[in-house]
Parts: sequence; structure tokens; C-alpha cells
Amino acid sequence: MAKKYHLIVYGCQMNISDSERVSAVLESMKYKRIPSISDADLIAVTMCSVKQSAVDRIHGLAQKLEVLKKTNPKLRTILTGCVLKKDKRFFVEDFDYVIDIKDIKKIPKLLLYKMSDRSLYMQDNYLDIAPKYSSNFSACIPIMTGCNNFCAYCVVPYARDREVSRPAEKIISEIKNFIESGGKEIWLLGQNVNSYKDGKTDFPKLLKMVNNISGDFWIRFTSSHPKDFSDKLINAMTKCNKVTPYLNLPIQSGDDKILKSMNRRYKVAEYKNKIKKLREKIPAISLSTDIIIGFPGETRKQFENTIKLFRTVKYDMAYINKYSTRSGTAAAKLNDNVSIQEKKEREVALNKILKKTALENNKKYIGKIVQVLIDRKKENSWLGRTASYKEVATSSSKNLLGKFILVKITSVTPWHLKADPYEE
Repeated sequence: MAKKYHLIVYGCQMNISDSERVSAVLESMKYKRIPSISDADLIAVTMCSVKQSAVDRIHGLAQKLEVLKKTNPKLRTILTGCVLKKDKRFFVEDFDYVIDIKDIKKIPKLLLYKMSDRSLYMQDNYLDIAPKYSSNFSACIPIMTGCNNFCAYCVVPYARDREVSRPAEKIISEIKNFIESGGKEIWLLGQNVNSYKDGKTDFPKLLKMVNNISGDFWIRFTSSHPKDFSDKLINAMTKCNKVTPYLNLPIQSGDDKILKSMNRRYKVAEYKNKIKKLREKIPAISLSTDIIIGFPGETRKQFENTIKLFRTVKYDMAYINKYSTRSGTAAAKLNDNVSIQEKKEREVALNKILKKTALENNKKYIGKIVQVLIDRKKENSWLGRTASYKEVATSSSKNLLGKFILVKITSVTPWHLKADPYEE
């Protein structure tokens, strides 16, 4: 009887991609994935280390797993993903195995499983393990891992080490296989995709190579660092017809002094100039950003510069985070002197502006006919995304999951579009 595993994933798209490779390893061992945590023989957790709250969540989960082990003494647990080295000593007491994500090919050996196919052990880079995709129409394709930027608030360079780019031919091969199997959307992933480099192939050239793959599919990518976002990349986005008109370009703060304290190595004027060039080349582009509110030392006046930036750029979406201390980072040595209440008030102020600009941007869609990739169903509505990453709800008696359809936008909110199916 096949053994059963349950997968728990926290964090970003890279963690999701990592978990798909963990699944591939386990299923090569004849384990079967199940939705119920209580019936599993093995529980594999892919964690996130970006925030201290994410680490605390793992400690809370470990307590639940300990209870499960009392009713099932044979249960085994594995922790992997984005694990900070200094945190491992705490987790080794909570999990049977704490494995660096780069070492997941060792799982069979740890579980004393004799592999009939030893090709899994031959992979130098864990990213070369063929993943067990969680979707058959949308895939996250890592093009690199690690980070060299050392932003003051971030542990990623310590958890994932320095930047390593995958060979372009392996990336192209993985994408071709996915598209040939019916894939409709790919996300090119990296902690900083802009710094991708494989010999003479940089990220703009890689985009063009992916764009030249035969098939009807969309290309998206994340994450981008403003300091490396070049004119060459903007031109590549313009020329590649499969690259969607959507970009997340994290600014983190609208104040130059705070950016310097964050070790972001660009200025607000440079960022705004890149946005200007993007909109000149791709007028229909939808823009989102990441913001940290209340970074140590951020004054009210400095925060007002972030408000000015929001009013100027008019984002479609923003991922707004209240600063919290993360041990192991340079910022942890600074005085977290912005009160929780002040952070909440600043968050409300930014969200108020964002809600207004997002609604204004969405109103431009009313009456337009757009293409949508349907990715899920909720109650009686089919939900999906436009090329510009706007969420759309529509209705149909047909099964639309994983399909491109045309819709006509009938109404909008700041965060959603409502539409009727459109037939030519």
C-alpha cells in the first residue's frame, strides 16, 4: 500500500516552486499526496523566513505536529524551503529532518528508500529536478536562486546564499515541456530576475528566447529590483508579444534617506524615470509595488514622500507591509522607533490613495473586450486574470478552468472586474 504525504507551503512563488520539486522527489518514491494532514505518513513543510512572524508560524505548526505524532508514532516530518541557518538549531528539535532546499534529492536516502531509478541523485542543481506542477496550465519556472543585494531588512541572501543562474537551455527545455503539455502561463522566478546571467545570455535575451517558443501562452516574471531594471529590459518587454503588460517593481519607500538606510541603492527619481519610460513604451501596463511602512528612523515627513510617490505613480496594486524586526538582518540592529499605532495609521493612508488610483485605473476597462485566463471557480463564478493581472469574475455553465476566454467588462471595483462572456 502506497505511503501518503501531506504538503504544507508558506511564502512566495519560489516556495511554491520548491514544494513542487519536493513533491516530485516524494512521488518518485511512490508516496501519494493527500489533502488530509491527519492521515499522512509523512508531512513535508516548505517554509518562509522573510518575516519573524513566518518563523513563529512554523514553531506553532510544530506543536500541532507533535500532537499528531502521539496518535501516529510512525509519522515523519520534513522541514525545508527558505530556512535561515541560525534558525535550524531550533527546528531540529521540532522536525525529524531539516533539509536545505538544495539537498532535497537526499530525501530518499534519509527515509531509507532504495531508488530503482537513481537519476534523481545525479542532479547537481535541485532546480533540475522535474517538478510536480500544482497546476497544469500555469507554472512557476525558477531561472535563478539566491540574492546578492543584502537589503537591510531581508534574510534571503543568508537563507538562499548568493545568486546562481540556471543554464538557459535547461530553462527553455522546462518551459517547452510545460507548454507542449497544454500550459497557458509561465512565471519566470528569481529573487532578482533582472540580474540573471548565463554566459552571454542576460535576462532581456532570455525573455526573447522564451517568447520565441511556439504556442499560445503568457509570460510573466518576478521579482525585479529597480537598480537593475534597464532600458534593454524595457525594450525586450516591448518587443516580446507574449510578455504580459504587468510589472511588480518594489520601491519599498518613497524617501531617498530611508532607501539608503535600507541599502536599496537607487533613488526615487531614478525609479520614477524607469516608470515613465515603461509607460511611454507600454501605455497599457499595470503596475504594482512593495512598500515597507515604519522602517526604523522613518519620520512622518519621510513617509509623506511615499504618499507623494503613490499619488504620482498611481499604482494598480501595492503590497504594503508594516515593518517588524527580523533577527539576523542589518536592520535588526536599528531602533524600531515607529509605534505600531503610527504604522497602522500610515497603512490606512496609503491604502486610501491606492484604492482611489486602482479604481480610476480599472474604470478604463468598462466596456472593453479583454482576454482572461480562468484559474479557479468560486461558488457560481469563474475567476481569472487579464494579461494586465486584473482579477475578473464571470459566469458560464461551461468548464472554463485553465482556458483563455474573451469577456466584456461590465463593472469594476478597485480590486476586481466583473464581466460577461463574449463571443465573436
